[in-house]
Amino acid sequence: MAERILGKTLATVSLSVALASVTVKSSGCCSIPACRNTFSSFGFHLSSNIMSTSNGAKENSHNKARTSPYPGSKVQRSQVPNEKVGWFVEWQDYNPVEYTAVSVLAGPRWADPQISESNFSPKFNEKDGHVERKSQNGLYEIENGRPRNPAGRTGLVGRGLLGRWGPNHAADPIITRWKRDSSGNKITHPISGKNILQFVAIKRKDCGEWAIPGGMVDPGEKISAALKREFGEEALNSLQKSGAEKKELEEQLHKLFSQEHLVIYKGYVDDPRNTDNAWMETEAVNYHDETGEVMDNLTLEAGDDAGKVKWVDISDQLQLYASHSQFIKLVAEKRDAHWSEDSETETECRGL
Repeated sequence: MAERILGKTLATVSLSVALASVTVKSSGCCSIPACRNTFSSFGFHLSSNIMSTSNGAKENSHNKARTSPYPGSKVQRSQVPNEKVGWFVEWQDYNPVEYTAVSVLAGPRWADPQISESNFSPKFNEKDGHVERKSQNGLYEIENGRPRNPAGRTGLVGRGLLGRWGPNHAADPIITRWKRDSSGNKITHPISGKNILQFVAIKRKDCGEWAIPGGMVDPGEKISAALKREFGEEALNSLQKSGAEKKELEEQLHKLFSQEHLVIYKGYVDDPRNTDNAWMETEAVNYHDETGEVMDNLTLEAGDDAGKVKWVDISDQLQLYASHSQFIKLVAEKRDAHWSEDSETETECRGL
């Protein structure tokens, strides 16, 4: 009974947020697609809601979690149309594919056992020993012993490539600096007139897409420690450094991560690895090197899960992994940096 009540409560919240989004659109500001990231920055997560754009087309941000084939496999998800993503929509014929990768079933230390195993009794929606099973988006429903993706249906059950049932917590450090000319002056964009911001991007080995260097938070690890560790491993190749090199690198990382920073986003991520029972959540934090002096002493070198690493100019032309483009846009807005040549859209969204 408690599970059914919780499910109805979540549905009501989703519908309330959807109605609120429609009200904003009709007030004459900007359309929902243009300002969806602004909602996210305030903690509203509209992934499971269907919204109509100004031209009447239906928009849904829960897209990458429904793509086929599933990453690293030939598994095809059951197709989920936009109008049936939300759990509050009844769909008696819904028949998702079951899939959990062999690498997860092998039982590595970062993965949970199968739900059916008798000695496994996870404490969902709370801290379970050293494993954080609370979602940054609030309570999620448990159905037949399995957690249910709060953003909606994905066409696939099980865990796929994800180790944990329910939320899988990640940390994404967004390291930025101003783009400068040979004289050290900030470079402005010729059309927007705003200073150009750069961030450290890696090219992922698993899918070949460019992304923010980041990764999973280890059990019991603090977010701040995970952010620094992941950046060191993927953007500075810290795992391959000698003892003396690691000590020097650690000193430089301490300086970098002592810089002024902003929490850009906390919550659900529209990730291609997500399933109905396991999903990615992240905390994206921007560490900004205002003068560039700290990063000038660090040599970028791809390591761990990264194939390449480089500084990338921030703009709306970026094509990044999962929801990373949305996070980068939020950084540009927070830093009042160049994002788009269409200044009208940026002005409208800031006025929301």
